[in-house]
Amino acid sequence: MAMGFMETYRGRRSARHAGGVWLLLAFLLSAAPGGARATEVQVVGLFSDKALVRIDGGRPTLISVGQSIGAVRLISATSESAVLEVDGRRRSLGVGSQVITGNYAASGKPTVVLNADLGGHYYAEGSINGGPIRFMVDTGASMISIGQSDARRLGIQYLSGERGMSNTANGLAPVYHVKLGEVRLGAITLRNVDGLVHENNDMPFALLGMSFLNRVDMKHSGQQLTLTRRF
Repeated sequence: MAMGFMETYRGRRSARHAGGVWLLLAFLLSAAPGGARATEVQVVGLFSDKALVRIDGGRPTLISVGQSIGAVRLISATSESAVLEVDGRRRSLGVGSQVITGNYAASGKPTVVLNADLGGHYYAEGSINGGPIRFMVDTGASMISIGQSDARRLGIQYLSGERGMSNTANGLAPVYHVKLGEVRLGAITLRNVDGLVHENNDMPFALLGMSFLNRVDMKHSGQQLTLTRRF
């Protein structure tokens, strides 16, 4: 599993992350109940109001804003990113990004499958309290960790939380221990999850730490990580 920033909170320490990688290869969105067919979409190229996409492993197809191909619809596109609606859910994707929907474990429990990027790290789009956020899986982080700008954007009243200090790669930094009402990663939704807000550190993504990962089963196989909600 990918490791994140050096972080200590109340005596727990994570391993050091060697730097983020821009390419997000795969993540899962929320799915319909068991038996639903998965839809796989990969962004191959981006243009103004157009996107070149590969659907279910087929040949790349150029689609325009407003055009639909099966369960995939292009909402908007620039040379940097595209907003795609896949099976009724919208996500912003860059070149090389891939989304797969409709995956549940055989037991019927919500399941998310992530593929490692070129640096061996696992990134995924999710949400906290209903607001979108990008996660990086970090088994060394004790809790979900976010920067203060994201906390404000998500409406988290972190100044009311317990204040502490975190030992990061840049030295000691003030943090606030908070309770996150809802954390969603694809088909998995957890409630009342412990989190840390870094007061003076605007992080490029949120660390998906053990306060979330301890409540899922993790299976690592090659370049693939499967998360299945336990309870």
